[in-house]
Formats: sequence, structure tokens, C-alpha cells
Amino acid sequence: MVIKPKIRGFICTNAHPVGCAANVQQQIAYVKNQGDLGDGPKNVLVLGCSTGYGLASRIVSGFGYGAKTLGVCFEKEPSEKKTGTAGWYNTSAFHQAASDAGLYARTLNGDAFSKECKQSVIAAIKEDLGKVDLVIYSLASPRRTDPETGEVYKSTLKPVGQAYTTKTYDTDKNLVHEVSLEPANDDEIFNTVKVMGGEDWELWMQALNDADVLADGCKTTAYTYIGKELTWPIYGHATIGKAKEDLDRAAAAIITDYASKGIHAWVSSLKALVTQASSAIPVMPLYISLIYKVMKEEGTHEGCIEQITGLFNEKLFADAPETDDVNRFRMDGKETNDATQAKIKALWDQVTQDNFHELSDYAGYHQEFLHLFGFGFDGVDYDADVSPLADWS
Repeated sequence: MVIKPKIRGFICTNAHPVGCAANVQQQIAYVKNQGDLGDGPKNVLVLGCSTGYGLASRIVSGFGYGAKTLGVCFEKEPSEKKTGTAGWYNTSAFHQAASDAGLYARTLNGDAFSKECKQSVIAAIKEDLGKVDLVIYSLASPRRTDPETGEVYKSTLKPVGQAYTTKTYDTDKNLVHEVSLEPANDDEIFNTVKVMGGEDWELWMQALNDADVLADGCKTTAYTYIGKELTWPIYGHATIGKAKEDLDRAAAAIITDYASKGIHAWVSSLKALVTQASSAIPVMPLYISLIYKVMKEEGTHEGCIEQITGLFNEKLFADAPETDDVNRFRMDGKETNDATQAKIKALWDQVTQDNFHELSDYAGYHQEFLHLFGFGFDGVDYDADVSPLADWS
């Protein structure tokens, strides 16, 4: 079939297998071009391995350090009449590239919040790897089923304490406008923490430890975004912010609970990028379009693969890596420093419907949005008849 993007609101409902493969190959090429990265992980578990920062982590682990990678994702398989999800095609492309390079790669497709998935992962580790020395937690989901009670929790994107009104950009309507968000109630805060906080990260580490598949000195990190003044009302002083506080709590608890094995745990704060998750969050399309403008002019813009290569090289596998005052790794400094934020704030105050495309880099934002689904890559013939079928066997 000839596959063209089908965009509905802030999502694309299809994906291009050849374009997704091009995306993966570009990231692999970047990592290979970095040369010898030194000592790193040997056996890596990536929870949320198929898109964004999780996919980049798998690529850096495998093609930067030669590690064996076991991935977990929750993606939709294609049929002869319908494309699969971008994550499905990304994973298929990664498996093909890993096979060509002689690298071990195995992926389990299922609900990472479930006990069954945890047990399947443990069985795969015992069968193929023995123990893992790095666990990446990069799950992003709007809902989570509690594995003990079966109760379904749903996250909410709301401020805490008081209502909040700000600018946003509606990508569907090409409209800069104000958006008002009412404050969350206690149940909404609780639900968001249950979905996006550190509980499931802890359950994973507990299950892996109980099964004796964590290597001594194993490292683990959960990915987050903290942001700065312009995004604090939706990220910091908000339901998501409460969940992020819980991630910090979980990291400290993991270190304490598994001190006898010397387990290291950090939350890693990464820069704002176009992702399937951020596209749905009020404020972020406008904010990201502006930071792309500023950071590209400064020469500091980075994508997922650059951020994760830096995280591994400068933090996770560096001697005496620097952390912030709550033991987080901060890879977002090029975005959140005062000088850069002042430039973004100045543009934010000026931007209107009439000048949005002049003051922002929405063209860059939209290109990266298309890239998420395998569209917009040079060298890919989007008029060609291609099969939507792909696997990762």
C-alpha cells in the first residue's frame, strides 16, 4: 500500500515502516560516529524500548557499548490492510540492525505494569542473560492497572492548588490561544501518582531482585522532564509534578532497599522534545516550538539520541558523575539555564497568532512529529507501494 500520514489532533494514526527504519538507522549512525564510548553495560533491560528516549537507550546500549538488550513495549502489530504502530516498526528495524551487527536483541510485547509481563521478562533474563546490569525505566502511559487489585488508574494533566491560564498552540487548528485548566482534586492527584510515579519502577526492581537477576552494582534510572518557569504550572506545580516527586522518593527507596547488592538508582531529567506524550500536553507544542528556535540558534539543540548518548557517557558510566541536590542526573541544562530561558520567555511574551510561525520553529516541531511515525525523511519514497507487514523474530 502507499502510506501517507493520517493526522488526527495531536496524534498520527498510522506509521511508515521504511521511514521508521530510516529513523532507527540515523540514530545508529550517530552512535557509531561517536567512536569508543569506553566501559558500559553488558546486559540491559529497557522498559519502554520502542520509541523516544527508550528506543535511544536501546540503540546506545547495543551499538555504543555492544550490550545485549532485552526490551519491553506495548505495540500494535500490522496487518495486510493496516499499518502497525511506529514502535512496532522501530523495534523491527532495531532487531534487523542488531542481527546484522551480531548483537543480541529480544523484545517482549505486553503490558509492562502486569505481573505476567514481569515474570516473562525474568524468564527471558534467566534463559538468555543470567543477570542484568542496567535497567532503564522509560514507560509513558495515560493509565495503569494495579497488578494486585486490578483497579485501573488514569492520569490527569492539571495544576495543583489553583486554576491556571496560559498560552498554548493547537496543532490541529493552527491556533495560538489561551487555555484554562482547573485545579486537580485529591483523587486526580492520587491517580496520576499511581500511573506516573515510582511505584511500578519499584515493583520491577523488587521482582527482578527477588528472582536474583540483578547483577551486583546494577544501575537503574527512570526518565522524567522537570522544565522551568514556563512549564512549571503543568509539569512542576501540577499532578505530573506530584508524580515526579514520587519518582525521586522511589529512587531513594531502591538505593536503600537493595543496599546489600550495591544497586544505584537515579531519576534522569531530560530536555523537552517532541514525543507522542508531550504532543498531548497543553503548553508543550508552543513551548517546544520556541525552545527549538532558540536552541538551534544557540547551537545547543539535541534530539533523543544525543541526549541519551550524553547521559550514558557523562553520567551513568562516568566516574563520580555530578547530580543535583536530590540526586538526579540533569541532562536538561542547555534548555533550563537562565540565559536560554530568558530568550524563550521573551518570545513567549511576544508570540501571537499572527507572528507564531515567524517567532517559533514550528516547522522543526512538525518535522520531528512526522519523524515519530516514520514520515518526512529524505531518501524515503513515500509514493512507493510498500508492505505494512514487519516483525522482529
